[in-house]
Amino acid sequence: MRTLFQSARLLLLDMASTFFFLVLFLLTKNVPLSVTLGVALGVAQIGVQFARGKRIETMEWLSLFVVVASGAATLLTHDPRFVMIKPSVLYGIVGVVMLKPGWMNRYLPPAAKELVPDIATIFGFVWAGLMFATAALNIVVALNFSVVAWSAVMAVFAIGSKLALFLVSYALMRAIAIRRRRAQIASGLATAG
Repeated sequence: MRTLFQSARLLLLDMASTFFFLVLFLLTKNVPLSVTLGVALGVAQIGVQFARGKRIETMEWLSLFVVVASGAATLLTHDPRFVMIKPSVLYGIVGVVMLKPGWMNRYLPPAAKELVPDIATIFGFVWAGLMFATAALNIVVALNFSVVAWSAVMAVFAIGSKLALFLVSYALMRAIAIRRRRAQIASGLATAG
């Protein structure tokens, strides 16, 4: 259970500025404030890691770049449709990055890296598919519904779908890892006997 919480913590930290922006936007309906504070959080997260001398992963750099670039574009255009379409760009970029086999390794405990790297690679591609599907849904909702409806739909779907996939992938990888470890032990006992 400890590894579940550690993996969830890393994932939430990577997505914190995006979630923060969305929550602020839903609460205040103030685009400049939400964008500015979301960007500030993303920059602060990287700054804290630099100050602590920790390595900054590719996904963290990508997240920071996208938050800063899209935040700046949003502030410059003052166009609510841009704010609504922006997540599709983000999800598309993240989906492309997630097509790289092994990107999930950062989130896996050592035992999972040893026992289920193949399953983690498959789930990496499933995550990429979810990002592309979310991008497509976002475009449809952004072009056909109000800002309030868009924010509600995307908040529920974006968070709910990722949480569901996270829990499913964690549970399946854990179950398969346990089964494989037991098979290794049984095989070791059979060859030793």
